[in-house]
Amino acid sequence: MEIVSTTLHGSNLCGCCGDLLARPLGRRGFLTGAAGAAFAMSGTAMAAEGNYEAMLLNCIDPRFPELTSSYMKSRGLTGKYSQFVFAGAGIGAVAPAFAKWQPAFWENLAASMQLHNIKSVIAIDHRDCGAAKIAYGADAVADATKETATHKAALEAFRAQVKERQPTLKVETGLMGLNGNVEMFS
Repeated sequence: MEIVSTTLHGSNLCGCCGDLLARPLGRRGFLTGAAGAAFAMSGTAMAAEGNYEAMLLNCIDPRFPELTSSYMKSRGLTGKYSQFVFAGAGIGAVAPAFAKWQPAFWENLAASMQLHNIKSVIAIDHRDCGAAKIAYGADAVADATKETATHKAALEAFRAQVKERQPTLKVETGLMGLNGNVEMFS
């Protein structure tokens, strides 16, 4: 019977793994592997907790992840925020059409506060949002003025709900254009 060995590195002779899978593990190998796994898991757990700046709430629209990441980077927040993504962003968190989803967001926000000690939540809706049409109808976003008013009202409701549920959090809301520019609402 031939023993075939593979590792993550694509070679059974890498410097860190050697011919690990081609030989019996043994007690020392088992203990070394167990200690390494425990260390790796403890490092992951420690990295998940800490003091971070914010939780970002943004939409699932595939046009916006890079634009949103660039926006957060421009604010110096890379690596300093957790993220929750679902249809409509702020609209998804407050519109009756998405009521079944909303508990997941609010529970995640509470978890981010507990795990990451966040100071604020940043909700960024975007223009040409399909979820806004689902939630409020096509007429509510028929032109730029109506679209802005619809998002602004939804984000004001979002701000009020955050303040009710998590009164210590700072709330920032904004509307991202298709070009990545964000109009912040106070």
